[in-house]
Amino acid sequence: MRQAEQQHLDWLARSFGRPDYAPLDSADVEVIRSAGEVISKYPGTHLFKEGAAADAAYLVESGEIEIYRGQGAGRRVVARVGPGSVLGDIAMFGDTPYISSAKAIGPVRAFRFQRNRLLPELHRHPAICLRWLVAGLRQLEGTQRRVIRLMHKTVLAQVADLLVEEAERRRDVNLSQGTIAALLGVSRQSVNEALGRLREAGAVETGYRNIRIVDVEKLVEFAAS
Repeated sequence: MRQAEQQHLDWLARSFGRPDYAPLDSADVEVIRSAGEVISKYPGTHLFKEGAAADAAYLVESGEIEIYRGQGAGRRVVARVGPGSVLGDIAMFGDTPYISSAKAIGPVRAFRFQRNRLLPELHRHPAICLRWLVAGLRQLEGTQRRVIRLMHKTVLAQVADLLVEEAERRRDVNLSQGTIAALLGVSRQSVNEALGRLREAGAVETGYRNIRIVDVEKLVEFAAS
């Protein structure tokens, strides 16, 4: 096996679902290798598009994916996800079309699991099935926690909260005001005003489609207000 391929599989064994809960052994990893393939995507290209037949699910190894629905003026960003995220599996398991599109923001590497190859293996290997279930539930729990956390907060607090979350991965956030507004379900003007307040407080610096996080503690204070 090539070294690069082994590195992908080592990452999968460490990161998929919960390594401390039904850990994958070498045989499990080999099953996953046979059921999937590693793919690379360039910025702007898609893992899948809304309305297409859901013939595969994806596990993101590296890079960021933008999830959106609709086209043109009706296009709405639903989320941005990164390494460890499972995409398209609900539609794939239900044998229904994808309900959204998944586009690479930058270079992306992911595992692609074809439906007709993955489902028989999940049936035969309970440990892999359980890890897949745990991975999906963790994502749902994270989404639920975020919704609960943002309930009844001001736009300023919501923007600060989003940036605190982003700060766990990086200090330069390449999100436009329109994308932040879509993610939070608020107006672009209100996001602009919130970023202005954060900039005046010395918590962030802003540029074209870029927000540099300067002071995470100040962001935390605004997020809790």
